[in-house]
Amino acid sequence: MTDLSSLPTRRSASTPHWVPIRALAPRHRPRILQHLLALSPQDRYWRFGQHTGDAQIERYVEQLDFDRDEIFGIFNRRLQLIAMAHLAHADADATRRVAEFGVSVLLHARGRGLAARLFDRATLHARNRLVDTLLIQSLTENDAMLRIVRNAGARVERSGAESLAVLALPAHTPITHLEAALERQAAEFDFNWKRQSRRVTQLLGRLSRDRDGLHAERHEGTH
Repeated sequence: MTDLSSLPTRRSASTPHWVPIRALAPRHRPRILQHLLALSPQDRYWRFGQHTGDAQIERYVEQLDFDRDEIFGIFNRRLQLIAMAHLAHADADATRRVAEFGVSVLLHARGRGLAARLFDRATLHARNRLVDTLLIQSLTENDAMLRIVRNAGARVERSGAESLAVLALPAHTPITHLEAALERQAAEFDFNWKRQSRRVTQLLGRLSRDRDGLHAERHEGTH
């Protein structure tokens, strides 16, 4: 299931033109777990299509297959994973190659078009992996998400409380591979810059505390 309820139907003035989206690896499991555990019960319901406890989320994170699937994330300046998407590849058959898309965004990071950017990145990557059909499962009541996938050209099949959106993807091109490579390099640079900036901030904080402590000791020594 997919938490796309906050996706805008059109780009707003507050939506950034570019968002650094980084491919996640097994070493990011703790960050992924922290992200998903931070979702409210309602958000977990939107994301997984059922009421999901901490133990279920832990099993989900443990079972993520980084060799088969792609997991993408967006980090803030504190390197907190504020949004992530899972592009799960199904076994290929003789007629089509299918992947399923799921996304979650932390509450305080919504309204900035992050889920939409993750959706765009996932479709681009799916095309480059020769996927021709993208599936997005959603609750039927999630009108905002269904409107987004319809605008992308998906066919929506409703079945009671749940709906399945089926999006046919065009074939990959040299341009899609170049775009993905540039996105990957830019996101890696952005992450490394944030990491170095955070280390400098932490170092300055320690130096400031040490200086204040030394000043306090000298002040006490004069009395």
